[in-house]
Amino acid sequence: MRSKFRKFLLYAFGLAVLAAIAYGLIPEPVEVDLAQAERGAIRVTVDQDGKTRIREKYVVSAPLAGRVLRIDMDPGDEVRAGDTLLANIEPRDPELLDARTVAQAEARVKAAEATLEKMEPMLEEVTANQQYADSELKRVQDARSNSPSAVSESEVESRLLASRTQKALLRTALQNKEIARFELDQARAALIRSRPPSENPPLAENNGWNFPIRSPIDGRVLRVFQQSSAVVNAGTPLLEVGDPTDLEVEIDVLSRDAVKIEPGTLTLLEHWGGDRILQGRVKIVEPSAFTKISTLGVEEQRVNVIVSLVDPPQDRTELGDGFRVEARIVVAEADDVLKVPTSALFRVGDDWAVFRAVDGVAREQIVDVGLENGLEAEILKGLSSGDAVIVHPGDEVADGSKIRPRE
Repeated sequence: MRSKFRKFLLYAFGLAVLAAIAYGLIPEPVEVDLAQAERGAIRVTVDQDGKTRIREKYVVSAPLAGRVLRIDMDPGDEVRAGDTLLANIEPRDPELLDARTVAQAEARVKAAEATLEKMEPMLEEVTANQQYADSELKRVQDARSNSPSAVSESEVESRLLASRTQKALLRTALQNKEIARFELDQARAALIRSRPPSENPPLAENNGWNFPIRSPIDGRVLRVFQQSSAVVNAGTPLLEVGDPTDLEVEIDVLSRDAVKIEPGTLTLLEHWGGDRILQGRVKIVEPSAFTKISTLGVEEQRVNVIVSLVDPPQDRTELGDGFRVEARIVVAEADDVLKVPTSALFRVGDDWAVFRAVDGVAREQIVDVGLENGLEAEILKGLSSGDAVIVHPGDEVADGSKIRPRE
């Protein structure tokens, strides 16, 4: 009897050891991170750093040879068009009075007249474009107010941005015309003062025969090239003035990204120091690339993209010339698409695939991918909304592996 009991214990012990070994060989479920496939909007952008610059800088130069008096203006000083005195030039005989100087002054008058005439058709074109943009904006606003489903909110915003852009271009064209008129007045004044005093009585307001140079635009002094009094030749730069509120952004992007960007493309400007995202529109993609050495020492072909700011100046008063911004140029976007994190994707041959989590088991699923922005990817085929997928699947995850969500 005892012998049978001992055999039973021996068999039971052996079975327990075998069961323990078998249980130990059963693989533990792999802990994984899960995400759900969901519907939403996706936006593909080209992200690069850029810097602001004043759209129109004006270098005030000496219109004729003479002695420039000391310039009391400093960078940052405010100037008014036709009112603020920037510099004064006194005559220096005999260069100021000889026939050659007179002929050169006459030629500058003719060139300034031609420039002013050229501004007229350009201003008419910009005015027509601005009126058309306003009419289009009014049309879509009226259509949306009458039937909200007929016109989308994004189309209204697009027309609004186009209207603001055309208004900015109109302001620039008007400013260019004023500059051309100022140059003409300055050239004519230089011609008058290039003739002997017997032909032109001294100007009492200038307390003698000298030539005042006044600001051509409303804005601020950016740089002073000639602070002290000195004898200068015609064309010598004296000051640089500009309007700090009339800004645009210069962004250099890789040439392979530049081919995706078109004029008018929406651009978002972030981390510029303000508490809101600024909006802009691509003005031009420069047709010529240049070589730039990256921080890793690699030669890259890059292209400058110029972006016009759409937000009014009062919304970006802190932004100045040469400020750094982080730009996101939107090259593609879509609404109400099925998307998953790009970290869930991996390659299977030439196809993309994901691991679906089905009843605690990883199942490999081939998918078709559409738009992709580095964080999210559009899924055209292979998944449904609400499907759970494994993100960052490791080497231990394979088709049929048991998994459990990481806590």
